[in-house]
Amino acid sequence: MALRRAITKRLIDGYKCVRPSTTKTLRHYMTSTNLTDPIMGIRIESVGPPRREEATAVKGLSVSETKKLLRMYQMEKVKARLREIPKNSVSYWEFVQICCETCGNNDEQGSQMAQSLDHAGSVVVLGDIVFLHPHQIAKSMAAMIHQTSALSNDPRKEELAQLETTKKCIDIKARRIVQAELYCGLGFLAAQTIGLMRLTFWELSWDVMEPICFFLTSLHFLLGYSFFIRTSTEPSFEGFYQQRFRTKQKKLMESHGFDFLRYTALKSLFTPLACKSEVSTV
Repeated sequence: MALRRAITKRLIDGYKCVRPSTTKTLRHYMTSTNLTDPIMGIRIESVGPPRREEATAVKGLSVSETKKLLRMYQMEKVKARLREIPKNSVSYWEFVQICCETCGNNDEQGSQMAQSLDHAGSVVVLGDIVFLHPHQIAKSMAAMIHQTSALSNDPRKEELAQLETTKKCIDIKARRIVQAELYCGLGFLAAQTIGLMRLTFWELSWDVMEPICFFLTSLHFLLGYSFFIRTSTEPSFEGFYQQRFRTKQKKLMESHGFDFLRYTALKSLFTPLACKSEVSTV
């Protein structure tokens, strides 16, 4: 009887994993009085626990897929750690140590992670130095290629020099015009302040001037807000100066017939890295 109870418990535990063809045999065993007959017809592998692959497939992810997701998470964590480093490069030993710390102080996984980042192009390993910003290296290489591709006696250099001289004159003239406008604004504000002071203390009283000053201040706020809506620039003294300078610069370029597109093309050909700052100021 003890043997029969043990076998019965074993069959009940694996009943859900049994194929439909063996269900009838199990029921026959449960109701049979002879123990040896039903056992001979049962295949032991059919009533065993589910295989590892089947158990993981039911959950939706296999073991290899779970390892892949964990590796992706560790790689993104290493990238975030590298982005926090203010330096452009570190030694290879420091780089491997960062990877090992992210991988739970596992030296083997840390070395594999370092090699994976190098192969993926997230970092550039040259000897014992690891460059953390590959895009900067690409920009430097592009600048070197552009500079070496241009001939030393290229006539376009003279054209670029003439355009730079013209642009410098235009910038100086635009800066002078904007400074004159700022001085005019300073005079206007000074005259307004003096006029309000005279009206407040000599001509009228503060009871009369208080609402006038309030509405005048509100008018200045509305002017600053409209300036922001129109130019998408912060309504400050520097923002006003830069906006007026770009406006005057553009008008002077049109009046002098300055070909800004040609200037940008030549500037990017001979000095590609300095060209972006020039374009952003126009």
